[in-house]
Amino acid sequence: MATTTETTAAPAAPARRRAERGPAIGLKRFVFHLLLTIAAMVMIYPLLWMLSASFKPIDEIFADPGLLPSTWVWSNYSEGWNALPHPFEKYIWNSMVIVAGSIVGNLVSCSMAAYAFARLRFPLRGMLFAVMLGTIMLPIHVVIIPQYILFNNLGWVDTFWPLIVPKLLATDAFFVFLMVQFIRGLPRELDEAASIDGCGYWGTYLRIIMPLCMPALATTAIFTFIWTWNDFYSQLIYLRDVDLQTVPLALRLFMDSTGTTNWGALFAMSIVALGPIFGFFLAGQRYLVRGIATTGIK
Repeated sequence: MATTTETTAAPAAPARRRAERGPAIGLKRFVFHLLLTIAAMVMIYPLLWMLSASFKPIDEIFADPGLLPSTWVWSNYSEGWNALPHPFEKYIWNSMVIVAGSIVGNLVSCSMAAYAFARLRFPLRGMLFAVMLGTIMLPIHVVIIPQYILFNNLGWVDTFWPLIVPKLLATDAFFVFLMVQFIRGLPRELDEAASIDGCGYWGTYLRIIMPLCMPALATTAIFTFIWTWNDFYSQLIYLRDVDLQTVPLALRLFMDSTGTTNWGALFAMSIVALGPIFGFFLAGQRYLVRGIATTGIK
């Protein structure tokens, strides 16, 4: 009986200690989540302020830091949409064309380069991979002048080609590296089974590797969309014709050096410009998390 009593009492001690620590753990979690909420509100305040400013009169935007406008000016959106030489939809369409070409180019070229580095054996593979990774450290300002000279000699300045064609040549080393890490995590037995079934390199790439790389492909698409949509520097250099300008350049057109900037319309169109980014990110968020978590990039 003594042995039975001791055996019954033994598991009760850890349970009692857990019950005693319960309130302390609950308090720590509450404080932790409270701090996270406060930090999130601090970080999201500029976005909320811009949204609020898009509905304020111009003389109230910088005079009142509050988030609730005293007078709701809905006309900021209609004025901003038609304030530039073209309706704002024209600039959205131009950005969409460049973004679509960039996404397709990166998905095709970067996945092919990654498959070659991860699965194929060819001379100087390690050195070429190291050189490719080294290009990540090159700032765009180093290569923009020779690139501009090249595209100018080709007659591509004031066209979309300088912003799309490089994506077809796997120039974004970050995405190549991301896909290489993902493909290396796939079992090689899949390649061997495909080879036994008669698949060559192209068949293995299209039928085996690509369907399994959906998280990495989605991550590439999301980052390409965000970076290309927000790109101001490259588009400013290559697109001088107002008919070809994109959303970042159109937002810059609202800024007037004489000091008569229509801030309400500017903030309204800035909110419109954020819409596609939020939509594309939310649509692919699940794949984005999986893609980053399974490529070794922590």
